[in-house]
Amino acid sequence: MRLRRWGLSIAVASVATLALAGSAFAGPPTGIYSDFNHCPQSDPTVTSCLFSQVTSGSFQLGTSTVPVSHTITLQGGVGSDPNTFQTFFVNAVGADSLSKTGLDVPGGLLAIVQASGLTGAPLAAFEAAIHAVNDVTATAELVGPVQINLLSFITGSGSSLVLPVRIHLENPFLGSGCYIGSSSSPVDLAMTTGTTAPPSRDTPITGGTGTTTFSSDGGITYVTGFKLVNNSFLVPAASGCGYGPFVSMITAAVNAKEGLPASAGTNSATFNASQMLANKINVIASESAAGSTSQR
Repeated sequence: MRLRRWGLSIAVASVATLALAGSAFAGPPTGIYSDFNHCPQSDPTVTSCLFSQVTSGSFQLGTSTVPVSHTITLQGGVGSDPNTFQTFFVNAVGADSLSKTGLDVPGGLLAIVQASGLTGAPLAAFEAAIHAVNDVTATAELVGPVQINLLSFITGSGSSLVLPVRIHLENPFLGSGCYIGSSSSPVDLAMTTGTTAPPSRDTPITGGTGTTTFSSDGGITYVTGFKLVNNSFLVPAASGCGYGPFVSMITAAVNAKEGLPASAGTNSATFNASQMLANKINVIASESAAGSTSQR
């Protein structure tokens, strides 16, 4: 039943969007549709608008675990191939599709420096210098196209969301170019609501599809309390950490602290999240209603 409702939601949006293809957008969405302000609704392939937030969970990269301590937002548009019904993601307009949300790295810079090989007086001096700016944040940044599969989300079979990212480690002493992964060698987070199949040395983990409800007008599908997981991905080494002659030492310290590079089976990601999927036609209608009201 839920699969049919999701499919019907996308199909209705497709037909209705064609009917209003020539309509002018009156302004930002309003009411229950206000969160879809950055939906790429002018893209003719988009039939639905997505707004999803990860509110808890964690990243385990090598030997270090970073909790999801701040909300991470994924937003954009969703389309569907009329022949295969395969869904796809279209980037948000006017905002990052994946919010650049800094997560606090436990231990901060002091934990990294302690893995640098410095000892005695040099280590004490360096620790004293950085004590006031110890905090390090880790921010996942997209470096490739998002992939989304609503059928996999519902059935728990295969990857329902793939995020190719690099992790930006930020602290004044790390410089501006300290990254784990890159556009050519990303951290591929292929998340599932089902059960993972990691290398034999690791234990499978299981996600969940959460609870699905619908808005009173039928225009929004709400999914709350779902869980996306993955513990089968690789994490490459960090690069570009520090300044001048200290880049090699600090980069090596980051890799030693985080246990990088880390092979599949030593990393994991868990996202506890909620999302809204709105018919594009309803989002447009909320804009038109706002425009009509403002002209009275």
